[in-house]
Amino acid sequence: MKKITFLLLIFFILQLSAQEKIMVWPKGQMPNSKGLSLKTEEKDGRIIQIKETELFAFLPPKEERKQMAVIVIPGGGYYKLTYDLGGYQIAKWFNTLGISAFVLNYRLPTSPDLKQKEIAPLQDIQAAIKYLRKNAEQYGISPEQIGVIGTSAGGHLAASVSNISTDYTELKGDWTSIPTVPNFAILVSPVIDLGEFAHVGSRNSLLGENASPEKIKEYSMQNRVTEKTPPTILFHAENDKTVPVINSILYYQEMVKNKVKGALFIFPEGEHKIGITNKSELTDNWKKLCADWLKTIGNK
Repeated sequence: MKKITFLLLIFFILQLSAQEKIMVWPKGQMPNSKGLSLKTEEKDGRIIQIKETELFAFLPPKEERKQMAVIVIPGGGYYKLTYDLGGYQIAKWFNTLGISAFVLNYRLPTSPDLKQKEIAPLQDIQAAIKYLRKNAEQYGISPEQIGVIGTSAGGHLAASVSNISTDYTELKGDWTSIPTVPNFAILVSPVIDLGEFAHVGSRNSLLGENASPEKIKEYSMQNRVTEKTPPTILFHAENDKTVPVINSILYYQEMVKNKVKGALFIFPEGEHKIGITNKSELTDNWKKLCADWLKTIGNK
């Protein structure tokens, strides 16, 4: 009985924290769908299937709210969503900085509802960016200060939307003029390469087990960096055995070649667990470094 009461209390607290649930797609306009009637499913505290794309708003008090906002993209290898640890908790930390945060529960490429699996997550984050830019005044934020933060596979999606400017949303009317590329990106232990240094689970979920070399190259985000890539900061642990640190190094090397503003911080430890709670004080410094960096790119 005590356990049930505790779980209900946690659920209630989470509901209070998520001030608003936003359905990203206008009714009837979610692309790339077969029209299946799916239910949102969870397993071991992770979402493994969602009915439709959701965006959860976490807003600081108006008196403390800055113009900057960030969309939090949970990881999970493209087959699950770590929506709490890699989503809600990060969003609440941004609120302590006066930054509005929006957690994106995106369609997983493993969903049976998709016509083209690999573009569904990208469609969802692009639509979320468009939504926030269109409704920026409502949330007290600037449409020119909307960034993304992604962890692990969420980092791959954050890098994807930072570098793929083609609009896959299929939204019509006044939506078409709203850009989809964020103003900045924060990549934490990101999946970048889908080739030699890939997290195989992420690659297989996104592209399938028999992906062609051409497709692997296309979705390895170090190959997509250009001078138009937004300012980006990366954090990784040298002893990360899940997603090798070379992923961040490859991406940052291309940033330097293309004169993209940003920074790369590699910690000696931290494994694949850099987040709000960290085992070492040194690794925990990623949050201060991130907060200080955000001040340099226009946070007001």
